[in-house]
Amino acid sequence: MSGKTTGTKRFDSAIASDAELDGEAIIIEAPTESGPQPLMRRSSSLFSLSSKEDLPKPEEVEYNAFIEDNRHFSLIRNLHMADFITLLNGFSGFYSIISCLRYTLTGQSHYVQRAHFFICLGMFFDFFDGRVARLRNKSSLVGQELDSLADLVSFGVAPASIAFAIGFRTTTDVLLLTFWVLCGLTRLARFNVTANHIPKDKSGKSKYFEGLPIPSNLFWVAFMAVLVYRDAILDKLPGGVVFVGSSFEFHPVALGFFLQGCAEISKSLHIPKP
Repeated sequence: MSGKTTGTKRFDSAIASDAELDGEAIIIEAPTESGPQPLMRRSSSLFSLSSKEDLPKPEEVEYNAFIEDNRHFSLIRNLHMADFITLLNGFSGFYSIISCLRYTLTGQSHYVQRAHFFICLGMFFDFFDGRVARLRNKSSLVGQELDSLADLVSFGVAPASIAFAIGFRTTTDVLLLTFWVLCGLTRLARFNVTANHIPKDKSGKSKYFEGLPIPSNLFWVAFMAVLVYRDAILDKLPGGVVFVGSSFEFHPVALGFFLQGCAEISKSLHIPKP
C-alpha cells in the first residue's frame, strides 16, 4: 500500500533540501515491497534554474550516522559537496564584511568595491549549490539550515555593513539597518517553518513568496554600488541628513531599509512566483 504525505514525519525536518528557497513542497512516497525507494522533491535556491526532478531522500541510517558519529571532525566528514559550496556563500558574505571594515579604516574605495564583488560571488554560490546537488542526485541533511544562515550573512549582514561603511552611520541609521537585518533573519526562520504550508500548484511548486525573499536585498547592493561608482557616498549621500545635530539625525534614504524589512516579514504580501 502506498500513499503520499507532506514532510511531517520523523527526520523530515532534518532532511530538508539543501537549497529549498522557493518553498517547493517536500513529498515523500512510502515504498512498497517491490517499489522504488522514497523520493524527496526539492528545489534549488531562489537563483537556481527550476527542475522537477526528484532527489533521493537520505536514508534513516545516514541520519543516525550524522548524529552518532563521534570521530574528530565528524561534522565535516558528513557534509556533502553542495554543503561546502553553501559554505563558500557564507565565506563570501563574511569577506564582504571584512572589506567594509578595511574601507572604514583606510578610506580606500577599492575595499568597498571588493565588498560588492564578494556579495555577487555569494549570489553565484547560492545559485550553484543547488545545481551541484542535483547533478550528484544527492540531498543533504543540513543543507536548508546552512543555506539560510549563509544567506543571512551574504544578503543581510554584508549589505548592511556596506551601508554603514558608505555613510549611513548615525544612531538612527544604524537602528534602521539593524531592523532590516533582523527582518531578514526572521523571514528566513519563518520560511524554514512554513514553507510546506504555502499553497502549491499542480506541480507542487509554491504559488507565491510570503513576503519579500531576503535576496531581494540585492537591490540595495546594486543601488549602493551605483553610489560608490558616482562617488555619492559619505557626506554626498543623496537626500542629505535631517534633524542635524539632534539625537534623531538620520539619512531619509535609510527609511527604505525599514520599508523593505517590513515587506520581508509581511504575511499578507504575496509575491507571485515566475
